[in-house]
Amino acid sequence: MTTGMWWFIGAAWGELLLAAALLRTRSRESGAPDGNEVPPPQALALLRGGRRAAVTVALVALHQRGAVAAGRKHTIRANGGPGRTSDPVQLGVHGALHRAFALRALASRPEARRGVDALRAELRGSGLLRPLARLWAARVLLGCVPLTVVAGAAAGLVAPGPSGAHVAAAVAAGVPAVLAAVALLRLPPATRAAGRLLDGLRERYPLPALRSEVTDGRLVQLYVALYGDPALALFLPRFSREGGLLDHPAAEPPGGNPYAIPTAEDPSRNPCPKPADGPPSRSPCPKPADEPPSRSPATDPADGGNGNQPRPERGPGTGGSRP
Repeated sequence: MTTGMWWFIGAAWGELLLAAALLRTRSRESGAPDGNEVPPPQALALLRGGRRAAVTVALVALHQRGAVAAGRKHTIRANGGPGRTSDPVQLGVHGALHRAFALRALASRPEARRGVDALRAELRGSGLLRPLARLWAARVLLGCVPLTVVAGAAAGLVAPGPSGAHVAAAVAAGVPAVLAAVALLRLPPATRAAGRLLDGLRERYPLPALRSEVTDGRLVQLYVALYGDPALALFLPRFSREGGLLDHPAAEPPGGNPYAIPTAEDPSRNPCPKPADGPPSRSPCPKPADEPPSRSPATDPADGGNGNQPRPERGPGTGGSRP
């Protein structure tokens, strides 16, 4: 009979609609976020990139106070006390640094997880993160959608009544539900209000082109929370590179510095390119005539010398030599 097969397809669509309703419904205790109030940088980073991004911003704040430093092999180590702060994420991250950790391992430490979980609870209460119970219930329902469609197709194949055309029609009716379920599973935990908040802050605080344009450490944390890797590479290139904070590190050139200017043989960069043809010359770039003669460290006052040229030694047979 085709009734059982279509019952499974209808159940799949019902699961999809119920999951969508759970994802759109806000909790009763959540209030509308104030557009004029800027949340802490760790909270913005959590909304943008999750726990790893929040821990990264906390490390930036601790590094500005000298509490952490880059360790060996792209790790982070403690470099003193956490300073005067009551932020739970910063205190949790600093408390987890009993020894040097990579960023991924540090974000998974219990101390850091407790600090991030406390921040998540605040964001759920303000309506910027979906409630945890509703989120998991919606994900369970979305995961059941493809299983229900497959069960309906199997029921149609096993039952003696429906033909192949009926089974194909039922599967075709269930495929859109499966695709919609996959799309909803990819939704982030942040709500639409959080997305609007991040977009508005990016419009108010565009990433500057030069590091010298920003002198406030709080603004540096805000830029890192909003933009991630580009802000890290701009404001804290050495710390972020040596500490392994970049999600997508730049490709290492032969010199080993990812931020160095390439030195390849390029006529536009090399004012004196070496000729490809012809006999080799001693100096492809002649020395300017008005350039002062080079001085050795022993005769240059800037390097500790006395400025006098050394007297040449007279060997045997040069005349005037003393024993």
